[in-house]
Parts: sequence; structure tokens; C-alpha cells
Amino acid sequence: QILNDEMCEICEVWTAESLFPCRICPRVYHDGCLRRMGYLQKDSAVEVTETAHTETGWSCYYCDNLNLLLTEEEMYSLMETLKNCKIIPGACLTLDDFLHYKHQVHKQQFERTMPEAQEEQAALQFNALDPDKKGQIEWQDFLSHESIQLLQKIRPQNALLRLLTPKERERARAAFLALDQDNDGFIGEGECRQARHSWFRKHQREMQSCNVRPGEAGTLGGGGRPHFGGRPWASSTAGVSSEPVCARRSIDWPGFLRENVAYILAARPNSAALHLQPLA
Repeated sequence: QILNDEMCEICEVWTAESLFPCRICPRVYHDGCLRRMGYLQKDSAVEVTETAHTETGWSCYYCDNLNLLLTEEEMYSLMETLKNCKIIPGACLTLDDFLHYKHQVHKQQFERTMPEAQEEQAALQFNALDPDKKGQIEWQDFLSHESIQLLQKIRPQNALLRLLTPKERERARAAFLALDQDNDGFIGEGECRQARHSWFRKHQREMQSCNVRPGEAGTLGGGGRPHFGGRPWASSTAGVSSEPVCARRSIDWPGFLRENVAYILAARPNSAALHLQPLA
């Protein structure tokens, strides 16, 4: 069993008060400490209170910020790219801003115009980063998306796998086992694609309570099958290919983790935005 820390990360004191566990790492926090440090604003206080002790879970301020996964050199490289493309730090981006930026980056990297299919995918990514359909994306969501894209481009897959926490690995393992309904250690490509979409179903309307005490594993729910988007993995067949099993590529557990690692990392932030839009 994966254990959470017993003391609040901020004040380093254990009390009988309810501690908010992070769904990604073992850190736990007092409500009052988060408020005092400015990590819990009025608009997010209710959300944290409602989700921290459910299977949906809540990411602490370390895990919520994908930018922190970058090294200093990677961060410098990203900021130089943004500067060269005249992206203003802290500003929201419209669809035109986003597509113009993507075109510039593609031309700098490949010295040719971005294909129409990639532009369509970029437009889909913009929509995924704008869940409230405001016509613009928040700076932090844009930065999280670009951070994941840079990690995918620069780091080898084994390096990305090392970024996963024990909680993320256990949740992914439970998801794989739930999809492997014949228990042969393999799933089809359709199930693997389905998983990529399911990592992002973080905001459920009906969330099952999962009371957590200090030292317990928080959002893993005691070893039961995980629920994503309000329904069990094992009963979900949406998006699964109807081709005969023999005609599909089989994927084992290590392969499943490799193919999903970027999406698992991209799902860390509490924001409702999808920071890495899975391909259709």
C-alpha cells in the first residue's frame, strides 16, 4: 500500500484535523496552511474541499504545475521560443494567437509550412485547452501544454517514465488490469486509446467519497477498480475497436505505460483543460 505523509508539508505538524492528500505525490496539507500561504483562493477552496477526499482527487501546488518538471535549460529553451514568437508571458491566447505560434514553431523546426492536418490538430488542442469555450486559453494552461510538448520532444521515453509517481503507476496498473478482461496480460490498441482520454476525466458531477486518514493512500481507494468519468473501467467500452482481437496489435503492461506516460503527466493539473489532446 502506498502511504501518504503523516505531517502537513507546510507546517510540518500532525493534528487531528482533516489533511488534504495530493492525488499525485505523498504530500498532505492543512486547509488553513494552504489558505495562509495563498495556495487556496476563494474560487478553488470549494473545489479542493469537495474533491480532495474522493477518487477524483486534488493535485498539490507542486504537482499542479507541469512547468516544474522542466530543467533550467529546458525552461530557458521554452521561454526563448516564446520570446522569438512574440508570445507575451502571462497573457491569454486566442485561437489565432495559438495557431500563429504553432505555425512559427513548426517553420523554425522543419523549415516548411505546417500541413493542414497538423493545423486541424492544433485547433482541436486549442479547444481542449478552452473547456469553458471563452475563445481564449489561460496562460498557465498554455504553459502546461507547452511544457509537456517540450518534454516529449527532448527527453527519451524512459526519462518520462521516471517522472511518474508510485500513485500514478498504481492507478495506471489498476486501469490496465480492468481493461485486461481475459487476464492474459495484453489489451488491444482500442483499449489503450480509450485510456488516453480517460486520464483527463477529473471533474465528475457525482463523486464517490473516499475518506482519507493520515498515512493512507488517498485517491487510490483501497485497491478497488478506479472510476474515471463516473464509471468503472471494466464496464466502459466506448472507443474500443470492434475488430477481431487477432487483427489488432496487442499491448502489454510496460507498453501500456510507455504509450500513456505523457497523457498521465499531462493530467496532473487541477484545471479542467486537457493539456495534451489525445489523437482521435
